Amino acid sequence: MRGKSLSLGVFSLCFLLLAAAAPGAAVPPQSCEALRKVFQLRQLGPLRGIPESPRAGVDLQVCASKNPTCCTKKMEERYQAAAKLDIEQVLQTSSATLKFLISHNAAAFQETFEMLVRMAENYTSTLFCKTYRNMAAEATTRAQEFFTDVGLFVFGADISTEEFVNRFFDTLFPVIYDHVINPGLTDISLEYAECLQMARRDIKPFGDIPQKAIRQMGRSLLPSRTFLQALNLGIEVINTTDHLHFSKDCSRALLRMQYCPHCQGLTLSKPCMGYCLNIIRGCLANIAEVDLHWQGYIQSLEELSSAMSRTYDIEHVLLNFHLLVNDALLQACVSGPELSEQVNKVCGPPVRKPMQSPGCYLDQNRDNQGLKMFSRDSEETLAIRRKEFISQLRLYRAFYGGLADQLCGNELTAANGLPCWNGEDVVRSYTHRVVGSGIKAQSANPEVKVKGTDPVISQIIDKLKHVIQLLQGKSFPKYDKWDVQQTGSGGGVDEQISGDCDDEDGCGGSGSGEVKRVLKITDWMPDKMNLSGVKQIHQTKDGSTLDTTGAGCTTTADYMTFMLISLVTLFLSLW
Repeated sequence: MRGKSLSLGVFSLCFLLLAAAAPGAAVPPQSCEALRKVFQLRQLGPLRGIPESPRAGVDLQVCASKNPTCCTKKMEERYQAAAKLDIEQVLQTSSATLKFLISHNAAAFQETFEMLVRMAENYTSTLFCKTYRNMAAEATTRAQEFFTDVGLFVFGADISTEEFVNRFFDTLFPVIYDHVINPGLTDISLEYAECLQMARRDIKPFGDIPQKAIRQMGRSLLPSRTFLQALNLGIEVINTTDHLHFSKDCSRALLRMQYCPHCQGLTLSKPCMGYCLNIIRGCLANIAEVDLHWQGYIQSLEELSSAMSRTYDIEHVLLNFHLLVNDALLQACVSGPELSEQVNKVCGPPVRKPMQSPGCYLDQNRDNQGLKMFSRDSEETLAIRRKEFISQLRLYRAFYGGLADQLCGNELTAANGLPCWNGEDVVRSYTHRVVGSGIKAQSANPEVKVKGTDPVISQIIDKLKHVIQLLQGKSFPKYDKWDVQQTGSGGGVDEQISGDCDDEDGCGGSGSGEVKRVLKITDWMPDKMNLSGVKQIHQTKDGSTLDTTGAGCTTTADYMTFMLISLVTLFLSLW
Protein backbone atom coordinates (compact mmCIF):
# COMPACT_ATOMS: atom_id res chain seq x y z
CA MET A 1 0.00 0.00 0.00
CA ARG A 2 2.89 2.32 0.86
CA GLY A 3 4.61 1.59 -2.48
CA LYS A 4 1.36 2.27 -4.30
CA SER A 5 0.95 5.72 -2.70
CA LEU A 6 4.63 6.55 -3.44
CA SER A 7 4.16 5.72 -7.12
CA LEU A 8 1.01 7.83 -7.19
CA GLY A 9 2.91 10.77 -5.64
CA VAL A 10 5.74 10.57 -8.21
CA PHE A 11 3.18 10.32 -11.01
CA SER A 12 1.34 13.38 -9.68
CA LEU A 13 4.61 15.39 -9.45
CA CYS A 14 5.61 14.48 -13.02
CA PHE A 15 2.13 15.40 -14.22
CA LEU A 16 2.33 18.80 -12.55
CA LEU A 17 5.79 19.53 -14.05
CA LEU A 18 4.63 18.51 -17.52
CA ALA A 19 1.54 20.62 -17.15
CA ALA A 20 3.63 23.64 -16.09
CA ALA A 21 5.86 23.31 -19.18
CA ALA A 22 3.10 22.57 -21.66
CA PRO A 23 2.24 25.22 -24.28
CA GLY A 24 -0.61 27.50 -23.21
CA ALA A 25 -0.60 25.95 -19.77
CA ALA A 26 0.25 29.06 -17.74
CA VAL A 27 -2.57 28.40 -15.32
CA PRO A 28 -2.60 30.34 -12.03
CA PRO A 29 -0.55 28.59 -9.34
CA GLN A 30 -2.45 27.32 -6.32
CA SER A 31 0.35 28.50 -4.04
CA CYS A 32 3.30 30.93 -4.17
CA GLU A 33 5.61 28.49 -2.36
CA ALA A 34 7.81 27.82 -5.44
CA LEU A 35 8.38 31.54 -5.97
CA ARG A 36 9.19 32.00 -2.26
CA LYS A 37 11.91 29.35 -2.55
CA VAL A 38 13.49 31.04 -5.59
CA PHE A 39 13.24 34.46 -3.96
CA GLN A 40 14.93 33.13 -0.84
CA LEU A 41 17.59 31.24 -2.81
CA ARG A 42 18.53 34.35 -4.80
CA GLN A 43 18.40 36.50 -1.64
CA LEU A 44 16.34 39.12 -3.44
CA GLY A 45 14.62 40.45 -0.33
CA PRO A 46 12.53 39.61 2.73
CA LEU A 47 9.97 36.83 2.37
CA ARG A 48 7.34 38.65 4.39
CA GLY A 49 6.35 40.73 1.34
CA ILE A 50 5.55 37.65 -0.79
CA PRO A 51 1.87 36.62 -0.90
CA GLU A 52 0.97 33.18 0.42
CA SER A 53 -1.36 32.62 -2.53
CA PRO A 54 -1.90 34.33 -5.92
CA ARG A 55 -3.84 37.57 -6.12
CA ALA A 56 -4.70 40.23 -8.69
CA GLY A 57 -1.58 42.13 -9.82
CA VAL A 58 -3.20 45.46 -10.65
CA ASP A 59 -0.14 47.47 -9.56
CA LEU A 60 2.37 45.54 -11.72
CA GLN A 61 3.97 47.53 -14.56
CA VAL A 62 5.91 44.86 -16.48
CA CYS A 63 4.72 41.45 -15.29
CA ALA A 64 1.03 42.27 -15.53
CA SER A 65 -1.24 39.31 -16.29
CA LYS A 66 -4.94 38.56 -16.66
CA ASN A 67 -4.49 35.71 -14.21
CA PRO A 68 -3.83 36.01 -10.46
CA THR A 69 -0.12 36.51 -9.70
CA CYS A 70 2.34 35.86 -6.90
CA CYS A 71 4.23 39.15 -7.52
CA THR A 72 3.83 42.56 -5.95
CA LYS A 73 5.13 45.90 -7.22
CA LYS A 74 7.98 45.77 -4.68
CA MET A 75 8.93 42.26 -5.81
CA GLU A 76 8.85 43.41 -9.44
CA GLU A 77 11.34 46.17 -8.62
CA ARG A 78 13.67 43.70 -6.90
CA TYR A 79 13.40 41.31 -9.84
CA GLN A 80 14.26 44.13 -12.24
CA ALA A 81 17.42 44.96 -10.26
CA ALA A 82 18.31 41.24 -10.25
CA ALA A 83 17.81 41.01 -14.04
CA LYS A 84 20.25 43.90 -14.64
CA LEU A 85 22.77 42.36 -12.25
CA ASP A 86 22.42 39.00 -14.01
CA ILE A 87 23.21 40.43 -17.46
CA GLU A 88 26.21 42.37 -16.09
CA GLN A 89 27.62 39.24 -14.49
CA VAL A 90 27.07 37.25 -17.66
CA LEU A 91 28.85 39.94 -19.70
CA GLN A 92 31.81 39.98 -17.32
CA THR A 93 32.03 36.19 -17.29
CA SER A 94 31.96 36.08 -21.10
CA SER A 95 34.83 38.56 -21.40
CA ALA A 96 36.89 37.30 -18.44
CA THR A 97 39.22 35.09 -20.50
CA LEU A 98 39.79 37.82 -23.10
CA LYS A 99 40.43 40.42 -20.42
CA PHE A 100 42.91 38.14 -18.66
CA LEU A 101 44.71 37.43 -21.92
CA ILE A 102 45.26 41.11 -22.67
CA SER A 103 45.94 42.36 -19.14
CA HIS A 104 48.33 39.53 -18.28
CA ASN A 105 50.32 40.00 -21.47
CA ALA A 106 50.33 43.79 -21.08
CA ALA A 107 51.90 43.36 -17.64
CA ALA A 108 54.41 40.82 -18.99
CA PHE A 109 55.45 43.04 -21.91
CA GLN A 110 55.78 46.08 -19.66
CA GLU A 111 57.98 44.15 -17.23
CA THR A 112 60.08 42.91 -20.14
CA PHE A 113 60.55 46.40 -21.57
CA GLU A 114 61.60 47.68 -18.13
CA MET A 115 64.14 44.89 -17.89
CA LEU A 116 65.44 45.56 -21.40
CA VAL A 117 66.06 49.21 -20.54
CA ARG A 118 67.82 48.24 -17.31
CA MET A 119 70.03 45.68 -19.06
CA ALA A 120 70.90 48.10 -21.87
CA GLU A 121 71.93 50.68 -19.26
CA ASN A 122 74.10 48.08 -17.48
CA TYR A 123 75.77 47.11 -20.77
CA THR A 124 76.59 50.73 -21.53
CA SER A 125 77.85 51.42 -17.99
CA THR A 126 80.01 48.29 -18.20
CA LEU A 127 81.48 49.58 -21.47
CA PHE A 128 82.47 52.85 -19.81
CA CYS A 129 83.86 51.30 -16.64
CA LYS A 130 85.86 48.54 -18.32
CA THR A 131 87.10 50.31 -21.45
CA TYR A 132 86.99 54.05 -20.63
CA ARG A 133 87.60 54.05 -16.88
CA ASN A 134 89.06 57.56 -16.69
CA MET A 135 85.78 59.07 -17.95
CA ALA A 136 83.38 56.44 -16.61
CA ALA A 137 82.05 58.37 -13.61
CA GLU A 138 80.62 61.15 -15.76
CA ALA A 139 79.74 58.93 -18.72
CA THR A 140 77.67 56.47 -16.67
CA THR A 141 75.65 59.42 -15.30
CA ARG A 142 74.88 60.47 -18.87
CA ALA A 143 73.89 56.88 -19.68
CA GLN A 144 71.54 56.74 -16.68
CA GLU A 145 69.85 59.97 -17.78
CA PHE A 146 69.53 58.65 -21.32
CA PHE A 147 67.96 55.32 -20.35
CA THR A 148 65.62 57.06 -17.92
CA ASP A 149 64.33 58.99 -20.93
CA VAL A 150 64.08 55.75 -22.92
CA GLY A 151 61.89 54.18 -20.22
CA LEU A 152 59.74 57.29 -19.89
CA PHE A 153 59.15 57.35 -23.64
CA VAL A 154 58.23 53.67 -23.90
CA PHE A 155 55.71 54.03 -21.08
CA GLY A 156 53.99 57.03 -22.62
CA ALA A 157 55.78 60.24 -21.60
CA ASP A 158 55.44 63.16 -24.02
CA ILE A 159 59.11 63.39 -25.01
CA SER A 160 60.94 63.08 -28.32
CA THR A 161 63.38 60.28 -29.15
CA GLU A 162 65.37 62.64 -31.33
CA GLU A 163 65.62 65.10 -28.46
CA PHE A 164 66.91 62.68 -25.83
CA VAL A 165 69.30 60.88 -28.21
CA ASN A 166 70.80 64.23 -29.22
CA ARG A 167 70.97 65.28 -25.57
CA PHE A 168 72.91 62.09 -24.73
CA PHE A 169 75.56 62.69 -27.41
CA ASP A 170 75.65 66.42 -26.63
CA THR A 171 76.49 65.73 -22.97
CA LEU A 172 78.85 62.85 -23.86
CA PHE A 173 81.07 65.01 -26.09
CA PRO A 174 82.52 67.20 -23.27
CA VAL A 175 83.26 64.05 -21.27
CA ILE A 176 85.32 62.33 -23.96
CA TYR A 177 86.95 65.58 -25.02
CA ASP A 178 88.01 66.35 -21.45
CA HIS A 179 89.26 62.90 -20.49
CA VAL A 180 90.45 61.31 -23.74
CA ILE A 181 90.86 63.70 -26.68
CA ASN A 182 92.41 66.62 -24.78
CA PRO A 183 93.00 65.39 -21.21
CA GLY A 184 94.31 67.58 -18.41
CA LEU A 185 95.07 67.32 -14.72
CA THR A 186 91.59 68.61 -13.78
CA ASP A 187 88.16 68.68 -15.43
CA ILE A 188 87.05 71.42 -17.79
CA SER A 189 84.83 74.15 -16.39
CA LEU A 190 81.04 74.03 -16.59
CA GLU A 191 80.95 76.97 -19.04
CA TYR A 192 83.46 75.29 -21.35
CA ALA A 193 81.48 72.00 -21.21
CA GLU A 194 78.33 73.90 -22.18
CA CYS A 195 80.14 75.39 -25.16
CA LEU A 196 81.21 71.89 -26.27
CA GLN A 197 77.64 70.64 -25.93
CA MET A 198 76.33 73.44 -28.11
CA ALA A 199 79.05 72.87 -30.70
CA ARG A 200 78.65 69.09 -30.92
CA ARG A 201 76.07 69.05 -33.72
CA ASP A 202 78.17 71.36 -35.90
CA ILE A 203 81.52 69.72 -35.20
CA LYS A 204 80.09 66.17 -35.49
CA PRO A 205 82.76 64.34 -33.46
CA PHE A 206 80.76 61.09 -33.64
CA GLY A 207 80.10 61.24 -37.37
CA ASP A 208 76.68 59.97 -38.45
CA ILE A 209 76.28 57.63 -35.45
CA PRO A 210 73.92 59.96 -33.51
CA GLN A 211 71.62 60.11 -36.54
CA LYS A 212 71.77 56.35 -36.82
CA ALA A 213 70.87 56.07 -33.13
CA ILE A 214 67.95 58.50 -33.59
CA ARG A 215 66.66 56.40 -36.48
CA GLN A 216 67.01 53.11 -34.63
CA MET A 217 65.50 54.39 -31.37
CA GLY A 218 62.58 56.03 -33.12
CA ARG A 219 61.71 53.00 -35.19
CA SER A 220 62.07 50.52 -32.32
CA LEU A 221 60.78 52.44 -29.28
CA LEU A 222 57.77 54.02 -30.97
CA PRO A 223 56.15 50.71 -32.07
CA SER A 224 56.75 49.22 -28.60
CA ARG A 225 55.22 52.26 -26.94
CA THR A 226 52.22 52.08 -29.29
CA PHE A 227 51.89 48.34 -28.68
CA LEU A 228 51.65 48.89 -24.91
CA GLN A 229 49.19 51.76 -25.33
CA ALA A 230 47.02 49.57 -27.54
CA LEU A 231 46.95 46.74 -25.01
CA ASN A 232 45.90 49.15 -22.26
CA LEU A 233 43.14 50.48 -24.51
CA GLY A 234 41.97 46.92 -25.13
CA ILE A 235 41.51 46.50 -21.37
CA GLU A 236 39.64 49.81 -21.24
CA VAL A 237 37.28 48.68 -24.03
CA ILE A 238 36.42 45.49 -22.14
CA ASN A 239 35.92 47.34 -18.86
CA THR A 240 33.59 49.77 -20.61
CA THR A 241 31.45 47.10 -22.25
CA ASP A 242 31.43 45.04 -19.05
CA HIS A 243 29.74 47.93 -17.21
CA LEU A 244 27.35 49.08 -19.91
CA HIS A 245 24.46 51.34 -18.87
CA PHE A 246 21.21 49.65 -19.85
CA SER A 247 18.20 51.72 -20.89
CA LYS A 248 14.89 51.60 -19.04
CA ASP A 249 13.26 49.75 -21.93
CA CYS A 250 16.08 47.17 -21.94
CA SER A 251 15.77 46.64 -18.17
CA ARG A 252 12.04 46.05 -18.48
CA ALA A 253 12.59 43.59 -21.34
CA LEU A 254 15.18 41.65 -19.31
CA LEU A 255 12.77 41.48 -16.39
CA ARG A 256 9.97 40.22 -18.65
CA MET A 257 12.24 37.54 -20.12
CA GLN A 258 13.84 36.23 -16.93
CA TYR A 259 11.50 36.76 -13.98
CA CYS A 260 7.97 37.52 -15.12
CA PRO A 261 7.33 33.76 -15.58
CA HIS A 262 7.98 33.35 -11.84
CA CYS A 263 4.96 35.49 -11.07
CA GLN A 264 2.80 32.88 -12.79
CA GLY A 265 4.49 29.98 -11.03
CA LEU A 266 6.72 29.08 -14.00
CA THR A 267 10.00 29.15 -12.08
CA LEU A 268 11.59 26.45 -14.27
CA SER A 269 10.67 27.88 -17.68
CA LYS A 270 13.32 29.25 -20.04
CA PRO A 271 12.95 31.85 -22.81
CA CYS A 272 12.67 30.92 -26.50
CA MET A 273 15.89 31.38 -28.50
CA GLY A 274 14.43 33.96 -30.90
CA TYR A 275 12.87 35.88 -28.02
CA CYS A 276 16.18 35.93 -26.14
CA LEU A 277 18.10 37.07 -29.24
CA ASN A 278 15.75 39.98 -29.83
CA ILE A 279 16.09 41.18 -26.25
CA ILE A 280 19.85 40.69 -25.88
CA ARG A 281 20.58 42.13 -29.35
CA GLY A 282 18.44 45.11 -28.44
CA CYS A 283 20.18 45.61 -25.10
CA LEU A 284 23.65 45.10 -26.63
CA ALA A 285 22.97 47.07 -29.83
CA ASN A 286 25.59 49.68 -28.91
CA ILE A 287 28.17 47.04 -28.01
CA ALA A 288 27.64 45.43 -31.43
CA GLU A 289 28.77 48.72 -33.00
CA VAL A 290 32.22 48.10 -31.45
CA ASP A 291 32.61 44.91 -33.50
CA LEU A 292 33.98 46.38 -36.75
CA HIS A 293 36.50 48.56 -34.93
CA TRP A 294 37.52 45.73 -32.59
CA GLN A 295 38.32 43.56 -35.60
CA GLY A 296 40.39 46.40 -37.07
CA TYR A 297 42.14 46.82 -33.73
CA ILE A 298 43.23 43.17 -33.58
CA GLN A 299 44.30 43.16 -37.23
CA SER A 300 46.37 46.32 -36.72
CA LEU A 301 47.98 44.84 -33.59
CA GLU A 302 48.91 41.78 -35.63
CA GLU A 303 50.43 43.88 -38.42
CA LEU A 304 52.43 46.00 -35.97
CA SER A 305 53.69 42.93 -34.13
CA SER A 306 54.91 41.45 -37.40
CA ALA A 307 56.64 44.71 -38.38
CA MET A 308 58.34 44.92 -34.97
CA SER A 309 59.91 41.52 -35.55
CA ARG A 310 61.26 42.12 -39.01
CA THR A 311 62.56 45.71 -38.87
CA TYR A 312 63.80 47.49 -35.76
CA ASP A 313 63.25 45.11 -32.88
CA ILE A 314 63.49 46.88 -29.51
CA GLU A 315 65.36 43.96 -27.97
CA HIS A 316 68.11 44.07 -30.57
CA VAL A 317 68.42 47.86 -30.71
CA LEU A 318 68.59 48.42 -26.93
CA LEU A 319 70.95 45.55 -26.16
CA ASN A 320 73.34 46.64 -28.93
CA PHE A 321 73.23 50.35 -28.15
CA HIS A 322 76.52 50.16 -26.21
CA LEU A 323 78.24 48.95 -29.42
CA LEU A 324 76.96 52.03 -31.19
CA VAL A 325 78.31 54.18 -28.35
CA ASN A 326 81.66 52.41 -28.59
CA ASP A 327 81.82 53.14 -32.34
CA ALA A 328 81.01 56.79 -31.64
CA LEU A 329 83.76 57.11 -29.02
CA LEU A 330 86.35 55.42 -31.21
CA GLN A 331 85.46 57.67 -34.12
CA ALA A 332 85.98 60.72 -31.89
CA CYS A 333 89.36 59.30 -30.75
CA VAL A 334 90.59 58.75 -34.30
CA SER A 335 89.59 62.31 -35.24
CA GLY A 336 91.15 63.76 -32.03
CA PRO A 337 93.68 66.27 -33.46
CA GLU A 338 91.20 67.58 -36.02
CA LEU A 339 88.49 67.90 -33.34
CA SER A 340 90.83 69.84 -31.05
CA GLU A 341 91.47 72.38 -33.82
CA GLN A 342 87.75 72.79 -34.45
CA VAL A 343 86.97 73.12 -30.72
CA ASN A 344 89.68 75.76 -30.25
CA LYS A 345 88.15 77.83 -33.03
CA VAL A 346 84.66 77.66 -31.49
CA CYS A 347 85.26 77.52 -27.71
CA GLY A 348 88.90 78.50 -27.33
CA PRO A 349 91.49 76.55 -25.28
CA PRO A 350 90.15 74.43 -22.38
CA VAL A 351 89.29 76.19 -19.14
CA ARG A 352 89.69 73.78 -16.23
CA LYS A 353 88.44 73.41 -12.65
CA PRO A 354 90.84 73.49 -9.66
CA MET A 355 89.61 70.04 -8.43
CA GLN A 356 89.44 66.64 -10.13
CA SER A 357 86.23 64.55 -10.30
CA PRO A 358 86.00 61.15 -8.54
CA GLY A 359 86.81 57.94 -10.39
CA CYS A 360 84.58 55.18 -11.69
CA TYR A 361 82.13 53.29 -9.55
CA LEU A 362 80.14 50.43 -11.07
CA ASP A 363 77.33 49.06 -8.91
CA GLN A 364 77.97 45.36 -9.44
CA ASN A 365 75.09 44.38 -7.11
CA ARG A 366 72.66 46.30 -9.29
CA ASP A 367 73.92 44.46 -12.34
CA ASN A 368 73.59 41.11 -10.62
CA GLN A 369 70.07 41.86 -9.35
CA GLY A 370 68.98 42.77 -12.83
CA LEU A 371 70.36 39.55 -14.21
CA LYS A 372 68.93 37.31 -11.48
CA MET A 373 65.44 38.49 -12.38
CA PHE A 374 65.90 36.84 -15.75
CA SER A 375 65.46 33.11 -16.20
CA ARG A 376 67.68 31.59 -18.82
CA ASP A 377 65.86 28.27 -18.73
CA SER A 378 63.21 29.39 -21.20
CA GLU A 379 63.91 29.47 -24.90
CA GLU A 380 61.27 32.14 -25.42
CA THR A 381 62.10 35.54 -26.88
CA LEU A 382 60.13 38.74 -26.99
CA ALA A 383 59.22 38.23 -30.65
CA ILE A 384 57.93 34.70 -29.99
CA ARG A 385 55.86 35.91 -27.03
CA ARG A 386 54.26 38.56 -29.23
CA LYS A 387 53.52 35.99 -31.89
CA GLU A 388 51.87 33.64 -29.37
CA PHE A 389 49.82 36.46 -27.88
CA ILE A 390 48.54 37.65 -31.28
CA SER A 391 47.63 34.08 -32.31
CA GLN A 392 45.51 33.75 -29.13
CA LEU A 393 43.98 37.23 -29.48
CA ARG A 394 42.99 36.48 -33.08
CA LEU A 395 40.45 33.97 -31.74
CA TYR A 396 38.49 36.91 -30.24
CA ARG A 397 38.31 38.97 -33.43
CA ALA A 398 34.50 38.52 -33.72
CA PHE A 399 33.90 38.65 -29.95
CA TYR A 400 31.58 41.66 -29.95
CA GLY A 401 29.76 40.69 -33.13
CA GLY A 402 28.69 37.33 -31.70
CA LEU A 403 28.24 38.31 -28.06
CA ALA A 404 24.41 38.23 -28.03
CA ASP A 405 24.36 34.80 -29.69
CA GLN A 406 26.92 33.55 -27.19
CA LEU A 407 24.88 34.76 -24.20
CA CYS A 408 21.59 33.29 -25.43
CA GLY A 409 23.22 30.03 -26.42
CA ASN A 410 24.95 29.57 -23.08
CA GLU A 411 22.18 27.49 -21.38
CA LEU A 412 20.06 30.63 -20.97
CA THR A 413 17.34 29.52 -23.40
CA ALA A 414 15.17 26.42 -23.73
CA ALA A 415 16.58 23.54 -25.75
CA ASN A 416 15.47 23.32 -29.36
CA GLY A 417 12.01 21.74 -29.68
CA LEU A 418 11.01 22.18 -26.02
CA PRO A 419 8.27 24.57 -24.83
CA CYS A 420 9.63 28.05 -24.03
CA TRP A 421 8.64 31.44 -22.65
CA ASN A 422 7.83 34.15 -25.24
CA GLY A 423 7.20 37.01 -22.82
CA GLU A 424 3.54 36.24 -22.28
CA ASP A 425 3.10 32.51 -22.11
CA VAL A 426 4.78 29.13 -22.56
CA VAL A 427 4.66 28.21 -26.26
CA ARG A 428 6.14 25.67 -28.65
CA SER A 429 8.08 28.27 -30.68
CA TYR A 430 8.67 32.01 -30.96
CA THR A 431 6.77 33.47 -33.90
CA HIS A 432 8.01 37.06 -34.09
CA ARG A 433 10.73 38.23 -36.44
CA VAL A 434 14.30 37.91 -35.10
CA VAL A 435 16.38 41.00 -35.89
CA GLY A 436 20.11 41.25 -36.53
CA SER A 437 22.86 42.92 -34.47
CA GLY A 438 23.67 46.61 -34.36
CA ILE A 439 21.69 49.80 -33.84
CA LYS A 440 20.18 50.03 -37.35
CA ALA A 441 18.72 46.52 -37.16
CA GLN A 442 16.81 47.34 -33.97
CA SER A 443 14.21 49.52 -35.71
CA ALA A 444 12.26 46.31 -36.40
CA ASN A 445 12.84 44.77 -32.94
CA PRO A 446 9.45 43.74 -31.47
CA GLU A 447 10.79 43.43 -27.91
CA VAL A 448 13.18 46.35 -27.23
CA LYS A 449 13.18 49.96 -28.42
CA VAL A 450 16.69 51.35 -29.07
CA LYS A 451 16.66 55.15 -29.20
CA GLY A 452 20.22 56.02 -30.22
CA THR A 453 23.95 55.64 -29.70
CA ASP A 454 25.35 55.45 -26.19
CA PRO A 455 27.87 58.36 -25.81
CA VAL A 456 30.18 56.17 -23.70
CA ILE A 457 30.35 53.56 -26.47
CA SER A 458 30.84 56.31 -29.07
CA GLN A 459 33.81 57.57 -27.05
CA ILE A 460 35.41 54.14 -26.83
CA ILE A 461 34.90 53.66 -30.58
CA ASP A 462 36.70 56.97 -31.22
CA LYS A 463 39.58 55.76 -29.05
CA LEU A 464 39.74 52.51 -31.04
CA LYS A 465 39.84 54.46 -34.31
CA HIS A 466 42.69 56.59 -32.97
CA VAL A 467 44.76 53.66 -31.71
CA ILE A 468 44.25 51.84 -35.02
CA GLN A 469 45.82 54.86 -36.73
CA LEU A 470 48.70 54.71 -34.27
CA LEU A 471 49.15 50.98 -34.81
CA GLN A 472 49.22 51.48 -38.57
CA GLY A 473 51.76 54.30 -38.24
CA LYS A 474 49.43 56.81 -39.92
CA SER A 475 49.80 59.36 -37.14
CA PHE A 476 53.59 59.43 -37.66
CA PRO A 477 54.25 60.76 -41.20
CA LYS A 478 57.98 60.78 -40.47
CA TYR A 479 58.04 56.98 -40.61
CA ASP A 480 55.03 56.44 -42.93
CA LYS A 481 54.62 52.73 -42.15
CA TRP A 482 56.17 50.42 -39.59
CA ASP A 483 57.65 47.97 -42.11
CA VAL A 484 60.25 50.49 -43.29
CA GLN A 485 63.26 49.50 -45.37
CA GLN A 486 66.43 48.83 -43.46
CA THR A 487 69.19 51.35 -43.98
CA GLY A 488 72.90 51.55 -43.43
CA SER A 489 75.88 49.95 -45.07
CA GLY A 490 78.16 47.21 -44.00
CA GLY A 491 77.52 45.18 -40.92
CA GLY A 492 76.08 47.75 -38.53
CA VAL A 493 73.29 47.14 -36.11
CA ASP A 494 70.79 47.78 -38.92
CA GLU A 495 71.80 44.71 -40.85
CA GLN A 496 71.96 42.34 -37.87
CA ILE A 497 68.21 42.32 -37.27
CA SER A 498 66.76 38.88 -37.81
CA GLY A 499 63.65 38.20 -39.88
CA ASP A 500 60.34 36.62 -38.98
CA CYS A 501 60.33 33.63 -36.70
CA ASP A 502 58.89 30.42 -38.15
CA ASP A 503 57.55 27.35 -36.41
CA GLU A 504 60.62 25.50 -37.69
CA ASP A 505 62.73 27.83 -35.55
CA GLY A 506 60.92 26.70 -32.42
CA CYS A 507 58.46 29.59 -32.39
CA GLY A 508 55.23 27.62 -32.09
CA GLY A 509 52.56 29.13 -29.85
CA SER A 510 51.45 27.50 -26.64
CA GLY A 511 47.80 28.34 -27.18
CA SER A 512 47.12 28.54 -23.47
CA GLY A 513 46.54 32.26 -22.96
CA GLU A 514 48.76 32.18 -19.86
CA VAL A 515 52.24 33.62 -19.57
CA LYS A 516 53.85 30.85 -17.56
CA ARG A 517 57.40 31.45 -18.71
CA VAL A 518 59.78 34.30 -17.98
CA LEU A 519 60.75 35.96 -21.24
CA LYS A 520 64.30 35.30 -22.30
CA ILE A 521 65.88 38.40 -23.80
CA THR A 522 69.24 37.21 -25.05
CA ASP A 523 71.91 34.57 -24.68
CA TRP A 524 74.57 37.24 -24.62
CA MET A 525 74.79 38.40 -21.00
CA PRO A 526 77.26 40.86 -19.40
CA ASP A 527 79.24 38.08 -17.76
CA LYS A 528 80.12 36.86 -21.26
CA MET A 529 80.76 40.34 -22.61
CA ASN A 530 84.31 40.91 -23.77
CA LEU A 531 84.44 44.56 -24.77
CA SER A 532 88.09 44.41 -25.66
CA GLY A 533 87.46 41.65 -28.19
CA VAL A 534 85.36 43.77 -30.54
CA LYS A 535 87.47 44.50 -33.58
CA GLN A 536 87.18 48.09 -34.76
CA ILE A 537 88.82 49.23 -38.02
CA HIS A 538 88.91 52.96 -38.75
CA GLN A 539 90.37 54.97 -41.58
CA THR A 540 92.90 57.69 -40.76
CA LYS A 541 93.29 61.00 -42.57
CA ASP A 542 96.11 59.70 -44.77
CA GLY A 543 93.93 56.84 -46.07
CA SER A 544 95.55 54.02 -44.06
CA THR A 545 93.57 51.86 -41.62
CA LEU A 546 93.94 51.79 -37.86
CA ASP A 547 93.08 48.70 -35.80
CA THR A 548 91.76 49.93 -32.45
CA THR A 549 90.66 46.55 -31.14
CA GLY A 550 90.38 46.66 -27.36
CA ALA A 551 92.30 49.89 -27.20
CA GLY A 552 89.55 52.32 -26.37
CA CYS A 553 91.56 55.54 -26.81
CA THR A 554 95.23 56.19 -26.07
CA THR A 555 95.34 58.10 -22.80
CA THR A 556 98.19 59.95 -21.08
CA ALA A 557 98.83 56.94 -18.81
CA ASP A 558 99.10 54.63 -21.83
CA TYR A 559 101.60 57.00 -23.44
CA MET A 560 103.78 57.16 -20.29
CA THR A 561 103.79 53.35 -20.06
CA PHE A 562 104.95 53.13 -23.68
CA MET A 563 107.76 55.65 -23.09
CA LEU A 564 108.97 53.80 -19.95
CA ILE A 565 109.16 50.48 -21.81
CA SER A 566 111.10 52.16 -24.64
CA LEU A 567 113.65 53.67 -22.21
CA VAL A 568 114.20 50.33 -20.45
CA THR A 569 114.74 48.59 -23.79
CA LEU A 570 117.25 51.24 -24.88
CA PHE A 571 119.17 50.98 -21.57
CA LEU A 572 119.45 47.18 -21.86
CA SER A 573 120.73 47.38 -25.44
CA LEU A 574 123.45 49.86 -24.44
CA TRP A 575 124.45 47.81 -21.39
